[in-house]
Amino acid sequence: MDLSALRRSPLAPALLLLGVLAALAMWSRAPVAGAVADHPALQAWLTTMLSMSVQALPFLVLGVLLSSAISVLVPPRLLERALPANPVAAVPVAGTAGILLPGCECASVPVSSALMRSGVAPAVALTFQLAAPAVNPVVLASTAVAFGGSWTMVTARFLASWLTAVVVGLVWIKLGKDHVPAIRARHEHEHGRWRALMDELSHDVLQAGGYLVVGATIAATLNVVVPTEWVGTVAGNPVLSVLALALLAMIVAVCSEADAFVAAGLSAFSPLAQLVFMVVGPVVDIKLIAMQVGTYGKKFALVFVPLTLVVALNCANWIGTLLL
Repeated sequence: MDLSALRRSPLAPALLLLGVLAALAMWSRAPVAGAVADHPALQAWLTTMLSMSVQALPFLVLGVLLSSAISVLVPPRLLERALPANPVAAVPVAGTAGILLPGCECASVPVSSALMRSGVAPAVALTFQLAAPAVNPVVLASTAVAFGGSWTMVTARFLASWLTAVVVGLVWIKLGKDHVPAIRARHEHEHGRWRALMDELSHDVLQAGGYLVVGATIAATLNVVVPTEWVGTVAGNPVLSVLALALLAMIVAVCSEADAFVAAGLSAFSPLAQLVFMVVGPVVDIKLIAMQVGTYGKKFALVFVPLTLVVALNCANWIGTLLL
């Protein structure tokens, strides 16, 4: 077997993650683990973390595969031609295009910057950037599976996420005149598009998978380790629960194709707070903020990030209150 070829394969990170999860699963049941593995709290923690990670991994890999292919292989001019010339009309079209051209957060910023370099208005490109990771079919399907086929939650997520992208885009038509993104020049991959696709797949699967495991670990810890009365105090307060899960979504930065499983695992919190977690995460998290600073500049991020967070919180709360 050519091990060097296997290491270069875009499947290698996924296989590595599966191997780690399988090892943990075997360890949690192995007699040699002794009394530690048999401890009820540890068993519950491992079971919760593993179940969330294993359920979410196929959706994560599929989402990264689609978004990487779109980012590398689909020319920005294809979307540019489909958008109306008037930015006010183009913003909702760009938001809806996220359904047809799905992407995860890792790919949304490069695609958005490529659209701007092609002449698309920044407000329109940014609308697509926010919508693509949040309203695509892979994300909605994973949400349905995570919440046991609850189409009410799926509908609430779609509407709140789409509305967030469109409202931010419309506001940016006016606000963005004074905060123009500093677009960096694109560097083409020296080995062509196929090599670029393989590299992007490997990078994104490993990065997104790492965040998935971190998110699942935090959710399992909250469910098992943190005293019930502490979680109950926060979860029982309508304001604190929403703010706590919004902050958690920003910190754990789980890929949108997998975050529904983490949200569903936070069962002590209300459906509204879980919805906020799923709406805020794909549009404002630590890795997105870092990418936006690197791609568009610090001055842009200082205005765009707070705007997006405020709009996402309000849209999720409004839609959640109506539907959940």
